Amino acid sequence: MRRAVCPGSFDPVTNGHLDIIARASKLYDVVHVAVMINKSKKGLFTVDERIEMIREVTAEYGNVEVESFHGLLVDFCKQRDIPAIVKGLRAVSDFDYELQMAQMNIGLSGIETLFVPTNPTYSFLSSSLVKEVAAWGGDVSHLLPESVHRALSERLGGK
Repeated sequence: MRRAVCPGSFDPVTNGHLDIIARASKLYDVVHVAVMINKSKKGLFTVDERIEMIREVTAEYGNVEVESFHGLLVDFCKQRDIPAIVKGLRAVSDFDYELQMAQMNIGLSGIETLFVPTNPTYSFLSSSLVKEVAAWGGDVSHLLPESVHRALSERLGGK
């Protein structure tokens, strides 16, 4: 069975994230979405809320499993016998950082990283930017699944 992981904080999950997850789900039998737990950062949504949102918006794919992780991603992969990490790249600046991580991961564990170029529609998109624009009352509805947009609006007090 071909397995891969799409890791991230997903605070919140965007259409850009979903594009990468959907494309990975066509290439692999099982795609694990690993929601990173970072105790030093306070997210807008709890890890459990993020997991539930991702499960809801990926249910149609049928081969996506969502869970949290903390620590090294390669340990998450080894525990689940996952040989590949799938990462979306928006720009050259992403590549610089992600290449270093990929080289470290293969050196630590032999786990490969596959880079998927982001759909140009989402090349500027990040969860941080979405939250910032939404907090100032900007319309981000076209950047998020409808249910995630509702949750974001509610969390930000109806803005």
